[in-house]
Amino acid sequence: MASDDAVPQKSSLSADECWQLLRAGSYGRLAVWVNDHPEIFPVNYRIDRGLLVFRTGHGTKLATALGRVVAFETDGTESNGSVAWSVVVKGHANRLDRTPEIMDSVGRLLVPWDAGTKDHFIGITPETLSGRRFTIAAPLSWGGQLDDATRAGLEYGSPRTT
Repeated sequence: MASDDAVPQKSSLSADECWQLLRAGSYGRLAVWVNDHPEIFPVNYRIDRGLLVFRTGHGTKLATALGRVVAFETDGTESNGSVAWSVVVKGHANRLDRTPEIMDSVGRLLVPWDAGTKDHFIGITPETLSGRRFTIAAPLSWGGQLDDATRAGLEYGSPRTT
């Protein structure tokens, strides 16, 4: 039987804590719906006046995100890697005009990592914001051993491709 010390501590984050972590971060994952299945794209972002803003070029992100509900997730670790956190934002994605205001506030700071023209600014207006923080458990505390079939599937199996 595991001691209480072996059980990871979990806590929900307040909206203020979520915003603080979002403001401190710069990289996350955008989730959109494409052709009857979810797709996830890595994006770098900034927070500007209550919007989560990222840049993109023409393509799938732009075509599938605009005017629709999307999800965005970012995560990280703290306390020398012993504590992890995750923040999820859900809301509508809309094109932002390239005004001098946008260029001054986030345009110069939001430099895409991927090559190519990224002249569309997209703002996600948060409708829900949630987060959690938890102690990272040691592998020995995960409980239960993998049986041979599961282990073989993990070691030798390959994901299904279509």
